[in-house]
Amino acid sequence: MAQVLAANAAASFSVTELARMLRHSGGAVGNACETLVCRSEAERVGTNPRTYRATSATATAAQRATAPLPGPRQAPPVPRPTTPPASAAPPPPRGKPSPITRPNGQQYHPRALANLPDVEALRKLREAQVAVLLYGPPGTGKTSLIEAAFPDLITVAGDGDTTVGDLIGEYTQDASGGYEFIYGPLVTAMQEGRALLLDDATLISPKVLAALYPAMDGRRQIQVKAHKGETVTAADGFYVIAGHNPGVHGAVLTEALASRFSVQIQVGSDYDLAAALKINRTAVRIARHLATSQQAGDVGWAPQLRELIAFQKIADVLGTEAAFANLVGIAPLEDRDTVAEIVTKAIGRPVTALALGRQL
Repeated sequence: MAQVLAANAAASFSVTELARMLRHSGGAVGNACETLVCRSEAERVGTNPRTYRATSATATAAQRATAPLPGPRQAPPVPRPTTPPASAAPPPPRGKPSPITRPNGQQYHPRALANLPDVEALRKLREAQVAVLLYGPPGTGKTSLIEAAFPDLITVAGDGDTTVGDLIGEYTQDASGGYEFIYGPLVTAMQEGRALLLDDATLISPKVLAALYPAMDGRRQIQVKAHKGETVTAADGFYVIAGHNPGVHGAVLTEALASRFSVQIQVGSDYDLAAALKINRTAVRIARHLATSQQAGDVGWAPQLRELIAFQKIADVLGTEAAFANLVGIAPLEDRDTVAEIVTKAIGRPVTALALGRQL
């Protein structure tokens, strides 16, 4: 990939163009491009469609490849990857990676995972077809990480009402009064070779999730019984990743679901990042204190990165005092007195939950 971009430094390429030149799936090419961007060895210059071009570091990356440089707009021979020995240690990190822009425009700051930037580690696992389950409290950045790692992502927001039709598809009435079958996100991801996120997967009924399992094993196929028994085979690049919030009521990680995800990664809040984002230092210190107390079993709740980002936004609009009062107010009732006590000690004055006062 780096060779193509370096050989055409003045040009930009879409994922489709690169996939056609290299004769690889769009999902694999998109992942490779994003890996180069993560290493600052390429830059993304367009989003719809995604387009990429070389940076000053691309030529160096291209020199590390074993294949010869191609001419303009020509695909280089693609070397067959070699599998390192099982005892080989992962390579050391290559400096601090650049933030990655998510689809909503917000930036994701990569974290360490197995001596790699987390986004790069997830992309490698996708290439190896190793399914991943991220678990941790809501607001710790699980979805942010997955969106940063996989720009071609399709997301299913799971809950207890999710049906098989929500995953595979169902008949919908068209403008002429007839009915047509509309494929669901699972079939779309399989046909287009895209990544599929099951957000809050453990809230989905096990009977519904069972419709997904044939696509995740060696068969990589599902049968759409509602649509004439059609068989759908997954294209290269298709990948399933899931998120799990263990503390959420109704979330159950069944043995059948857990066995499908060979890698399970715990995700906690990055309080160092919160400090780096210029969030109120006292609020970050309170969150760390509560997180430590939560691990010790003394309290059941602690603010995560999402709550801290919201804290700073509230402080910028309504003032710091209102933000601290809101921090107390969003704590669960059973923990609210403890949180209020900790916040009161931290700021040196009594704090209660944010509430309306008397009529003005």
